[in-house]
Amino acid sequence: MDFAYRSDIGQQRKENEDYVGVFKNTAGINFAIVADGIGGHQGGDVASEMAVSHMGYRFENTTFSDPTDAVKWLAAEVQDENQHIIEKAREFSDLNGMGTTMVAALMFNDEFLMANIGDSRGYLFRDGQLQQLTEDHSLVNELVKRGEISAEQARQHPQKNIITRTLGISPDADIDTNLYKMAPGDQLLLCSDGLTNMVTDQQLTTVLQSDQPAADKCATLIKLANSAGGYDNITALIVAVDGEVASK
Repeated sequence: MDFAYRSDIGQQRKENEDYVGVFKNTAGINFAIVADGIGGHQGGDVASEMAVSHMGYRFENTTFSDPTDAVKWLAAEVQDENQHIIEKAREFSDLNGMGTTMVAALMFNDEFLMANIGDSRGYLFRDGQLQQLTEDHSLVNELVKRGEISAEQARQHPQKNIITRTLGISPDADIDTNLYKMAPGDQLLLCSDGLTNMVTDQQLTTVLQSDQPAADKCATLIKLANSAGGYDNITALIVAVDGEVASK
């Protein structure tokens, strides 16, 4: 299994508030995570770094190898980290209002767990087809679900930056978790909205189906987002599953 990631400040921002990491626990389970900070000068970079580094460190000390245990661990961790971010924001006035989105994948023998809160996304690329596995927790996605605007209108909507669920800001941090079967040749893409707001699904598909190594695919995706304007920080993490998948 190959993990590669890249994060870029983009063309318009003065700081990179995205944070990304890959961690392994004592049972050999991998945990890949991307966080996109909210709050601008009010500590978005602090919140995203807290989420990734704290959860990653604690994950490395876990012993579980079962997805059911992983779901329980992740739900508890998200609640704990949510409280830590809120407390840190209360402690320092310049961090008031900070928060972060999060998308993560945990890789098991023949399954993977996809989890998210906010509008950072997780995709599966399998047999030439790209599928978004996560649902955006955002105002525009609620409008799309209610049929008030189209998916295309959502891409350009003036309120597309309003997030309805985050880590930090609110006492409740509900994370979505879903378990999927893994197949040989699968690729997972975890990314911040700085990528998906700039790059189309067709472009994502073209890059993922290319013969480039995973690290080069991440670099190509960053370049495409920057070429389209790079209005936000851009992070792409790719998990490439080898030709064999262990079965239980």
